Amino acid sequence: MERFTGSFTQQEPIPEAGIAAAMDILRHGRLHRYNTAPDEIAQTALLEQEFAAFTGARYCLAVASGGYAMATALRALQVGPGEAVLTNAFTLAPVPGAIASIGARPVFIETTPDLTIDFAHLESMALSTGARVLMLSHMRGHLCDMDRLMALCDRLGVKVIEDCAHTMGAAWNGVPSGRHGVIGCYSTQTYKHMNSGEGGLLVTDDADLAARSVLLSGSYMLYPRHRAAPPPEVFEGLRLDIPNISGRMDNLRAAILRPQIALLPDRAARWLALYRAVEQGLEQTNGLRLIPRPDAEQFVPSSFQFTLPGWEPARVAALIARCAARGVELKWFGAPDPVAFTSRYDHWHYAAPRPLPQTDAVLAGLIDMRLPLTFTPADAAMIARIIRAEVLSLRQGEISPVAALPLGD
Repeated sequence: MERFTGSFTQQEPIPEAGIAAAMDILRHGRLHRYNTAPDEIAQTALLEQEFAAFTGARYCLAVASGGYAMATALRALQVGPGEAVLTNAFTLAPVPGAIASIGARPVFIETTPDLTIDFAHLESMALSTGARVLMLSHMRGHLCDMDRLMALCDRLGVKVIEDCAHTMGAAWNGVPSGRHGVIGCYSTQTYKHMNSGEGGLLVTDDADLAARSVLLSGSYMLYPRHRAAPPPEVFEGLRLDIPNISGRMDNLRAAILRPQIALLPDRAARWLALYRAVEQGLEQTNGLRLIPRPDAEQFVPSSFQFTLPGWEPARVAALIARCAARGVELKWFGAPDPVAFTSRYDHWHYAAPRPLPQTDAVLAGLIDMRLPLTFTPADAAMIARIIRAEVLSLRQGEISPVAALPLGD
């Protein structure tokens, strides 16, 4: 019986150029983005300029985390306390957390079986709540039909903030993720497409929103030092009215990130190879449904999802346990209680969520798995063989979930 021995949390090392740049900063000690020597350009300012070029955005701001980027985007759009903000029901805790952090109210939208936002429910809730902002989470890298989404939101008068934590480098019909809405927000947390431990990036073409975001991040009237921000005159009418809610990225993390931008296309190709190896290995597995990926979606799959339609909870739990005994770490979004990063909309009591039966049915059998780039396609194929074997052994009616639980080594 095969057993996988790789780590699902081990990432690739930081590029040598990033390590060298980080060591230079540690030696001179100028970590703060505005603490620079004469004629020195801060690493953070250079990162913003380079990431703006990568995405095709006019403006970019580097901040402390993806969650901070989302909260800043909401504040820049002047979302107020108690205001309804639409967002996917299938997302991770930092998304509704960003909404709640400014006193606004998350309004969750149903999820389709393909793990994207439900357009009919979105329209219904936009009309019934009067919400003027959608925080669209491209959860686990699944892009909805962005052309249809933007046409709908434009008709409804709803501004779109894109949470691109899982879609850096992805695109829909050739338009980069984060470039459809008024603001795109990215994460550089360890398990994302670029790794600085923690960190975030915000992009926009709107000069007013960019200036507001820079001031909110805590620019101390030093905004002229930014290289991917509007000209100083855009700040003049705002600078005394926007609060400083400090959340800047430091030069150390920026130095680590800058060399990784050029690696994104290669990383995307390698992630896709891992994804296709797992997908091929799980095709036509009785009892398991793969998530279809539209031709218009150019995705960067740092994780893999499948569903187990109609499986009762005990049988799903048995699959998780049996795969774990063979070294394959699966996460279950239908688990009754939150486990580590895996939680669902009805766990977030502060948001007072209403029941969403369609989303509940999807999450009940939704399985999630990381695909770190320390894996090889051969590793991915082995992982698929293990999952397939355990799913087939647990097909409904073939073996009881209790009997199927591992008894130990």
